Amino acid sequence: MGVKIGDLITRKVELRLKDLSGKKLALDAFNAMYQFLAKIRQPDGTPLMTSRGEITSVHSGIFYRTANLLKEGIIPIYVFDGERPEFKAETVEERVKVREEAEEKWKEALRRGDLEEARKYAQAALMVTDEMVEDAKQILRLMGVPVVQAPSEGEAQAAYMAAKGDVWAAASQDYDSLLFGAPKLVRNVTITGKRKLPGKNVYVDVHPELIELKDVLSSHGITREQLILIGILVGTDYNPGGVRGIGVKRALELVKRFPKPEVLFAKVNWEFDVDPRSIFEFFLNPPTTDDYDTDLRRPDREGLIKFMVDEHEFSEDRVRKVVQEIEEAYKMLAGGGLEAWF
Repeated sequence: MGVKIGDLITRKVELRLKDLSGKKLALDAFNAMYQFLAKIRQPDGTPLMTSRGEITSVHSGIFYRTANLLKEGIIPIYVFDGERPEFKAETVEERVKVREEAEEKWKEALRRGDLEEARKYAQAALMVTDEMVEDAKQILRLMGVPVVQAPSEGEAQAAYMAAKGDVWAAASQDYDSLLFGAPKLVRNVTITGKRKLPGKNVYVDVHPELIELKDVLSSHGITREQLILIGILVGTDYNPGGVRGIGVKRALELVKRFPKPEVLFAKVNWEFDVDPRSIFEFFLNPPTTDDYDTDLRRPDREGLIKFMVDEHEFSEDRVRKVVQEIEEAYKMLAGGGLEAWF
């Protein structure tokens, strides 16, 4: 879901993928995988599958779209979630319920022959499984792309890497990275291209966009701590929906009047089981690790072909072509000296 602070973002710099050439980006892996699972589907919403019924939409997205980033000279580092904080359990349970309801509506739409409705509900009906996660990691390692295991939230780890200067920016669709302290956030990295507007037969071009934390803070005269407080008031993954009756505009007013968390939280009607101060401290000082590598490795040609073609039934001709492109991208990046690219 992510924190709903989009209305605070007054400056977004539209980019092209080639503008990111030579940049290292820490990608929120789960965010990307859910995008692939939602978007890479048949017209009726059915995901890509093998003859055995194994869902491979995530495999397709990880392989082909990561290859596209490499061809553009971008060095992606995929950061995977670790242990979720205890106070996220309620959100996870609610998401499971929503997916179950969406699956029933998907099936009903298919029975009616309403493909538009079917595809809409299908996008919300499936979840990323442990098997998909492990397969995604395996594909990335065979491609030579760095994989980072976060101790907790992937976005927090990506933000930490960006703040340290080990990557140019964090990359995610959600704005949480800003609350976690990422100096730069790039959105739309893995969904660049044409996108169909919901409920309309209209397609729009989607380009990467850059948001800088300093611009968000200075445009509203607030600190990162106050930005976190705004996020908590309007709702995060740890208190979905936020405080009743408080939107972004009202939240901004409140954090300027009451900038200290203990004072602010005493002024609002908090209806969640989790202590708001715990959420605040988690965003401010999340668990992170320095145990990671951001360098590309030589891709494993035969390993990729075996995994994608023999084990998951992808087109051999297409996979071989993409593997060759990955190898050429690696030579380009490695030949110039990876250190020089960052």
